[in-house]
Amino acid sequence: MASINANHQADLTSNNQPKTPNSPLKRNKKRHIMPFFNLSLGISVLALSIIVLLPFVAMVMTAADIGVAGFIKTIAEPRVKAAIELSLKMSLLATLTNLVFGTLIAWVLVRYEFWGKSILNALVDLPFALPTAVMGISLATLYAPNGLIGQFFAPFGIKIAFTPIGIWLALIVVSLPFIVRAVQPVLAELSPEYEEAASVLGAGRLTTFRRVILPELYPALLMGSGMMFARATGEYGSVIFIAGNLPMKSEILPLIIIGKLESFDVQGAAAVALFMLIISFVILFAINALQWLFTKRMGGASV
Repeated sequence: MASINANHQADLTSNNQPKTPNSPLKRNKKRHIMPFFNLSLGISVLALSIIVLLPFVAMVMTAADIGVAGFIKTIAEPRVKAAIELSLKMSLLATLTNLVFGTLIAWVLVRYEFWGKSILNALVDLPFALPTAVMGISLATLYAPNGLIGQFFAPFGIKIAFTPIGIWLALIVVSLPFIVRAVQPVLAELSPEYEEAASVLGAGRLTTFRRVILPELYPALLMGSGMMFARATGEYGSVIFIAGNLPMKSEILPLIIIGKLESFDVQGAAAVALFMLIISFVILFAINALQWLFTKRMGGASV
């Protein structure tokens, strides 16, 4: 009996002792779920370097051949400045437009059931599926002065195609999915019970949307609008057919790059492309900073 108690005490003592670093449990925790982790990481870094990093480095090195003074001189050209202003302005207007209508479409797709909902949901992704040139030709055909829709505006002196209005319209169409697909999953996860609780407490519909729903959508709206703005500033295929491409009036920034390449000004084209890249980086940095601020604020409010 004494030997049994001694063995029992020894077992308890051994169970209460901490695991040594060389124990099988510690070794298992250090194992990665994905086999060949180092090999997978190396292949991923190599692929990203070849596909993403090296083209950027080559562009920067090409633009560096003209120096800082040459870069500033290229960007300060009146034709380039007009194209930059037009591209940024139309991209901003298209982003603001899609923030409203894209959020509305996402709301309808999530909160309502109706016939043809799956068709409408598929149509949202149509700008991603169609080649941008096809979209541009279709828009130019529809909104030309003798087009199916443009002919109704022509008697009033309103010209849509081959004007900045056509650029704005094309950017709205090709970038709409960014907002819808960013907001849609967030709305799907947001329970309607919060809206019902706000209504019971006496909040109106506008107050409920502004104080309950909109704060939850801020990160998604920021990400979607940022990606859309970056895409719109560099959009070429859908805009080129409806813009008119008049210098100082309806000439977009990507067209400036094509024109410089056709005139064998590779350094100038690289400088304009580098400027567009800087704009995209600034947008992404601002989005990440704002998301961090919103996340911190919401986390602090929830504690």
